[in-house]
Amino acid sequence: MLPIDEILPELKKTLEQSATVLLQAPPGAGKTTRVPLALLDAPWRDDKTILMLEPRRLAARSAARFMAKQLGEKPGQTVGYRTRLDTKVSSATRIEVVTEGILTRLIQADPMLEDYAAVLFDEFHERSLQADLGLALVRESQQALREDLRVLVMSATLDTGPIARVLGEVPVLRSEGRAFPVEVLYRPAPAQARRVWMADWVVAVIHEALQDQPGSVLVFLPGAGEIRRVAQQLRGAVPDDVVVTPLFGNLKSDEQDRAIAPAMPGQRKVVLATAIAETSLTIEGVRVVIDSGQQRRAVFDANSGMTRLITGRVSKASAEQRKGRAGRVEPGVCYRLWSEAEQFGLADFTPPEIQEADLAPLVLELAQWGARSPDQVAWIDTPPQAHWHQAVALLQWLDMLAPDGAITEHGKAARELGVHPRLAHMVLRGRALGLGALAADLTALLGDRDLLGPGSGADLHERVRLLHGERGHGSVDPARLQSIRQAAKRLVGNAGCSARPPTEVEVGRLLAQAYPDRIGRRRAGQVPRYQLSNGKGASLREDDALARHDWLVAAELDGQSREATIYLAAPVDLADLEQDLVSHIHEAEEAVWDDKRGTVIARRVRKLGELVLAEQALPQPDPVLIQQGLLNAVRQKGLASLPWSKSARQWQARVQMLANTGSGDWPDVSDAALLTSLGSWLAPFLPGLKRWSDLQGLNLQQALQSLLDYSQQQQLEELAPKALTIPTGQSVALDYTTGNGPVLAAKLQALFGWSETPRLADGQVPVVIHLLSPAQRPLAVTADLASFWRNAYPEVRKDMRGRYPKHPWPEDPFTAEAQRGTKKAMEKDTKKRPVR
Repeated sequence: MLPIDEILPELKKTLEQSATVLLQAPPGAGKTTRVPLALLDAPWRDDKTILMLEPRRLAARSAARFMAKQLGEKPGQTVGYRTRLDTKVSSATRIEVVTEGILTRLIQADPMLEDYAAVLFDEFHERSLQADLGLALVRESQQALREDLRVLVMSATLDTGPIARVLGEVPVLRSEGRAFPVEVLYRPAPAQARRVWMADWVVAVIHEALQDQPGSVLVFLPGAGEIRRVAQQLRGAVPDDVVVTPLFGNLKSDEQDRAIAPAMPGQRKVVLATAIAETSLTIEGVRVVIDSGQQRRAVFDANSGMTRLITGRVSKASAEQRKGRAGRVEPGVCYRLWSEAEQFGLADFTPPEIQEADLAPLVLELAQWGARSPDQVAWIDTPPQAHWHQAVALLQWLDMLAPDGAITEHGKAARELGVHPRLAHMVLRGRALGLGALAADLTALLGDRDLLGPGSGADLHERVRLLHGERGHGSVDPARLQSIRQAAKRLVGNAGCSARPPTEVEVGRLLAQAYPDRIGRRRAGQVPRYQLSNGKGASLREDDALARHDWLVAAELDGQSREATIYLAAPVDLADLEQDLVSHIHEAEEAVWDDKRGTVIARRVRKLGELVLAEQALPQPDPVLIQQGLLNAVRQKGLASLPWSKSARQWQARVQMLANTGSGDWPDVSDAALLTSLGSWLAPFLPGLKRWSDLQGLNLQQALQSLLDYSQQQQLEELAPKALTIPTGQSVALDYTTGNGPVLAAKLQALFGWSETPRLADGQVPVVIHLLSPAQRPLAVTADLASFWRNAYPEVRKDMRGRYPKHPWPEDPFTAEAQRGTKKAMEKDTKKRPVR
């Protein structure tokens, strides 16, 4: 009896009355394997299949095998599964467990999902990109075509409120679950161990747990590399009755099965796992969890068009999921390798993948569906606009989307291949170039983690040779090698096998089809640094064999925004680029800034993206080009590099103050706005200038004033004057550049009799008054002079009379006469005045 069993009757009844239901049940409740079996006898099923989505291949296979075993069958009979590389279904299958990408393909092929009675989304709290897309498409199909289609969203830790609102306030059922108590022990690493990744500390806590606790141990680590390092340190250092097994996504299926199987009698296990073990899987015998608190996520950078893997803190929800693995069958213990104080600083949830992912596959799928913008789909979380626009631009570059966003025939053919659009484009173009078999090899290699691993050089041609058996494979897993070969075979289509081994330049030629934005030209210098066609920089390790090539294509980089490190690449021939990418190569005249020479260089260029393929100096360049070169220099150096005078900065601040009031048609003259509009105000003053030194003689204020018409220039003096006359008759300059409003600084005695604060811009902006002592030191700052005289002045008078006895400090500043100097000077001045 599992906790979910108590709620199954209510669930079945609710699904009879409502086509869409949310089910929240904690880990270990049994929702993954109990719910699909319970729905087999539902009257609405009508002998159609129940489709259940699992986020991971291992979980899909494991769930299907467990359910089949419950029925006394093997997978492929009543219960089957489909994953990208492994399928076991038959005409008798009525429960089909699939990984999420499979659903998208099924619904694109048949929007009515006529063969299916229900779609179950398991572990939806993981919020994978494919799950969000799948739910959006299924929901649209249900509402428009299949009112009888049941949709059940199952989750463990998800806040179901937002999903319920998107789905239309559907019923939400909750199972209390059954979790045994889990004691949490915090074991933060010592400060010295935090300077490097704490493999040593993980191993130390594993030894502590093995010594202090019975049962098997599940250790959560960020990735396969950390798993290998910890496993290596444990080898030969644990008792004979302890078996250490890794568990991560790219392991062979039999090794994954071995990791989740119960320990042999008289033994216990230490399972070193990634986040793959957080949900769905039950690892028999585990009552101890050791959580490193780290997770690895792929984060896409729309500016560079590259995805980078980041290792960061888990969320509170993930930490709870991991802890729960220790309390599945009996009370357990969870060691957290961080402090209790750090626990409070964790984010509540991991960001949904749709907020951080490369959206090119999603945009292509939606274009096939008929949606050309994100607002045409009901999302739980809307995709970021920058990511969406970058995906559209890439797909248009790859000729998969028309200018209006509609999918092209090439895009439809690429989508059918079921791989990333970049790789699909490479496969289709490879077939056209007679390199279809090589394109399939490259796609299979790039769709898996690197065969040779870090430190093996970046040359992708070496991986192709390994795939073809032309070089020894050393420590490479033969099963992985065979799996990649099988994946390539499925993609070959009618291209056939190559009659000869491919050359490294052919590898680069095909990579240029998939990654036209990552074609690199080596910069001058000893370090192998490259400028990429997307405008970014990238570098190779100095000892990498590819460093001898001037041109290459980078297939895999670390995604760093400043200068990425190239992990996989191949050399490319410039002639091939000129031929194969001719439609993307543009010729134009341009002027660029040469910072070393301090002048503009005019040239005719042939460019692929931001990469110059060829250039030729222009002997008599168009003056407009020179202007553009100077403007580019200003953009590069920044607005502060221009010859600003104090008067020009004051003018800028005066106009900006008026623009900020929102009255009148005053231009935005902030630095950012001026930099954007250089062509309208600075360019007309550049004819005849070519060098940076020429710019230093520019009358910048005159150029800026061209932004105002004649009437505005007259109004400027009235609404934002340069100076104000104070009660002594003196004219005092205003400072508009302080950032706190126009400032008037004057001696306190000079403002006696001034009862109201001056206001500018038709009374909208008060002047900020800095009241100074006789020694010109600040006494007070106020934008309400009347209030100062009434409330603060008596205290100031009390403090200052003794310090400055020669200066007047009258009791009533409202009626006192403003004075420039001391009382004695005032008396002399009074005597000199004629008596009337």
